[in-house]
Amino acid sequence: MLILFTIGEKVIRYVMRNKQGLMITKSFIVFGVLTKITNNQILTIMEQEPILNEHNKQEYPPMHTAEHILNQTMVRMFGCPRSRNAHIERKKSKCDYLLASPPDADMVTTIEANVNAVIAQSLPVTVEYVDRQHVPDTVDLSKLPDDASETLRLVRIGDYDICACAGTHVGNTAEVGTFKIISHDWTPATEGSSLGTWRVRFKLV
Repeated sequence: MLILFTIGEKVIRYVMRNKQGLMITKSFIVFGVLTKITNNQILTIMEQEPILNEHNKQEYPPMHTAEHILNQTMVRMFGCPRSRNAHIERKKSKCDYLLASPPDADMVTTIEANVNAVIAQSLPVTVEYVDRQHVPDTVDLSKLPDDASETLRLVRIGDYDICACAGTHVGNTAEVGTFKIISHDWTPATEGSSLGTWRVRFKLV
């Protein structure tokens, strides 16, 4: 069973419960401190900064969190990969999804409603650092660059979504606002491919 521990406002990652108490088989970096939990004791082992790739863009946190929620919503509704091309800005953003056919009007309305339903849950948005060998199986690493660091930064939105990400986010989905789809268009599949591209543009109000 996986649970979360908190110390003040700081979140400690995965803790495995067993018959002897609270244990983990791997030490995790928590806000610059390498820690290990055993028998309800928190032992500081050493100071160590996680080594991560530099992130060259500062996204608008509410919009970036909304993108993660949209991605997971598309995965759940259509079984497609997360957006392969995204442009995230304060005023409006866009994402491209590979689909067999474009969503109809009712589906588009449902996508918007589902994203807003997640936002309305006031889910915590937390950050954790893990090495590649301990990344959960549900995390898609296909978009990582070849030179990505061994230590990965994961952004978790409650129990709804978890994604490798170096960008900035809100602390709770209550800070996102209302998600609104502005427009969308469809590019049919090219020869030799069964998937077209659905581009959706959205804003927060």
